[in-house]
Amino acid sequence: MTLDAKGVLELIKEKGIQMVDVRFTDMPGTWQHFSVPASMFGESDFTDGMGFDGSSVRGFQVINESDMLVFPDPSTAFVDPMLKIPTLAIFCDIRDPITGDPYSRDPRYVARKAEAYLKETGLADTAFFGPEAEFFLFNDIRYDQNASSGYYFVDSDEAIWNSGADRGGKNLGYRPRHKEGYFPTPPLDSFQDIRSQIVLNMMQVGIEVELHHHEVATAGQAEIDMRFGPLLKMADNVILYKYIVKTTANELGYTATFMPKPLFGDNGSGMHTHQSLWKNGEPLFFDESKYAYLSDMARHYIGGILKHAPALLALCAPTTNSYRRLVPGFEAPINLVYSQRNRSAAVRIPTYSSSPKARRIEFRAPDPMCNPYLAFAAMLMAGLDGVKNRIEPPAPVDKDIYELSPAEKADIASTPGSLSEALDALEEDNAFLMEGNVFTEDLISTYLDYKRTETIQMSLRPHPYEFFLYYDG
Repeated sequence: MTLDAKGVLELIKEKGIQMVDVRFTDMPGTWQHFSVPASMFGESDFTDGMGFDGSSVRGFQVINESDMLVFPDPSTAFVDPMLKIPTLAIFCDIRDPITGDPYSRDPRYVARKAEAYLKETGLADTAFFGPEAEFFLFNDIRYDQNASSGYYFVDSDEAIWNSGADRGGKNLGYRPRHKEGYFPTPPLDSFQDIRSQIVLNMMQVGIEVELHHHEVATAGQAEIDMRFGPLLKMADNVILYKYIVKTTANELGYTATFMPKPLFGDNGSGMHTHQSLWKNGEPLFFDESKYAYLSDMARHYIGGILKHAPALLALCAPTTNSYRRLVPGFEAPINLVYSQRNRSAAVRIPTYSSSPKARRIEFRAPDPMCNPYLAFAAMLMAGLDGVKNRIEPPAPVDKDIYELSPAEKADIASTPGSLSEALDALEEDNAFLMEGNVFTEDLISTYLDYKRTETIQMSLRPHPYEFFLYYDG
């Protein structure tokens, strides 16, 4: 049941809620919050908003224009199962207190505008998204960077590098080797119950979970698949998914990370994103007479994704670490082609079912460090650009791309090799994002400035491997 403001207040009384936690997302995609005693939370908070300092939030306001308002969205309220004090949490939208307008840099507003723009085109009325966000569960993580040292230490009881460790005189030896984590049963998979607890917590907050399993890498790599849903709802669910994963892991004595490549020499974590367009309750991506049962609309949608992929990755693979994953090998989807089964293609067409309702495309390059509101909106805008302009993708490639000859590979474009390259691509190619005023120039320029600061900071620091290569030179 979808709640309105009165329904939320009734739920607060019914559940004995003591705190109301209002939450919104910053530009990089991190959930922000502040809490209000339930006795101080009323219907006027939904209509008048609640103030906060926008200059202290990444990617938001300058200090002389800092005042902003959050407006709780009653349809998103839920009782937070991860907190000891009875707490109701709620997603919020952001507005300018002077004009009353929605805030152009509010990621959730961008997702709302993308859905509205889809309907305005008349091409479809619903964009369904199904992200597969992978992550690692570690036992210990230590890192630092200062003038005299830079290091990280990751450890996992399950990791194959602990096969010879002294565990108090006993080492039982069940550990998945590198690239062998997909997907043996316990005791080799030692995280079954932990993932199950995460799933149960997700279900308590209304997330529909389809399955969970160990992923390819050693050291506790995991995947939990949510059932697909409309763009905005799924972006909300990704934010909530990451929160539940991290808080459950922390409660059980583990640490979870969505970094795309925390381990050298093993698979990284992606967020393969399934997408399809529907209209009047009917799927639009199916045509049984065409390759992989894809309609012309679906093929042109792929054409838009592949054409704009370099720019998209600035939003969909938005960290310097993302490009440690997007390299040849390790099933890395770096090739800007599509295929009905090939996992090294940037776009794959799942073939598990021939049902028209199951026909979808899977963009494999994104990773879970993205801001899902911005990433999903950008993917939709790229796909719609392809549909509107009938952009033809390169011919599908069903062979193992890594086994092709140099001549055969010559015409296959690749994803950017670094975040800097992706940001440059976004700066050059962003008109498709600004159709319908979905993205705005101030949002894109602020995002580029913020992310380029990250790349500069990375370039200033010596890398530990540089000492290995050059110290004795």
